[in-house]
Amino acid sequence: MATRTLRGKARIVSLAPNVTSILLALGAGRELVGVSKWCKDVADIGRRPRVGDCWKMDIAEVMRLKPTMLIGSVPFAPDTVAKILAESVTFVAINPRSLADIEQDIRTLGRIANRAANAEKLILKMKQAFDNVARAARAKSTKHRPRVYCEAWPKPRISSPPWVAELVEIAGGNMVGVGGARVTDEEVARAKPDVIVLAWAATGDRARPASALRNPAWQDVPAVKSGRVFVIRDELLNTPGPPLIEGAWELLRVIHGT
Repeated sequence: MATRTLRGKARIVSLAPNVTSILLALGAGRELVGVSKWCKDVADIGRRPRVGDCWKMDIAEVMRLKPTMLIGSVPFAPDTVAKILAESVTFVAINPRSLADIEQDIRTLGRIANRAANAEKLILKMKQAFDNVARAARAKSTKHRPRVYCEAWPKPRISSPPWVAELVEIAGGNMVGVGGARVTDEEVARAKPDVIVLAWAATGDRARPASALRNPAWQDVPAVKSGRVFVIRDELLNTPGPPLIEGAWELLRVIHGT
C-alpha cells in the first residue's frame, strides 16, 4: 500500500480502535480529530468526537470535522467505503493478519503522521514486551504445551484472529484451529483444547463462560472438564496494536494458571 506523509496541518479521523491506539501511542494526538465509537475502549480519546465505525457512519458528520485523511481497518461495509470514496478526502485502509503486519501498519501510520522514529520505538517496545512474555512462559513450561482454543464470536462460532495464535505461541501454548475462521462445535471437540479463551468482539469482558461449560458437545473437552474456560477482554486480543501487550500477559496468566 502506498502511503503519503501529511504536510501542513493534518486532521485525521480514525475509523478503527487499532488505528487510534497506534496513533496515540505514536504521539499523534494533535492530528487525531475524530475517532470511532469503539476507540474509547482501547485508548484515552479525551473529548474527540465519535463518528460511528467502519460499518456504519454518517459521512456528513465525519466531513464536518474537515479531515485531511480517514484511516480505517478491514473489514468495512461496502456502502460505507462507497460513501467515503465519494468524498474529496484521502482514505487509507489497513488489513493486518499477523504480528508482522501490525509492525508494518505501525510504520505506515508513523510515516503518515510524521512520526517514523516513534513508530520504530513502539515496534521495539512491543517486541520487548513479547520477549518478556516468552521468557516468563519458558520459566513455567513443562514438556506439555497446553492446547488453546480462542474464540472471537460464538454465533456463528469464529476463532480469534491469526495474530492471537502467535500470541498464544509466545505465551507457551499451541492454538488449535485456524485463526479468524468459522469453526463447529465438533471441530473444537476433536481438537481437545486444554484451555478455552473467550474474547468476544465488542463485548469487553462480558463473554459467558457458561456457554462453553454447558455446551453438550464439549463435555469431554479437557478445558471444560477441568473448568479452564476464561474470559479475556476482547480489546486486548482483537485490537491489532499496543493493547496486544496486555493481551499477551493475560494469555500467559490463563494458560499457565498464574
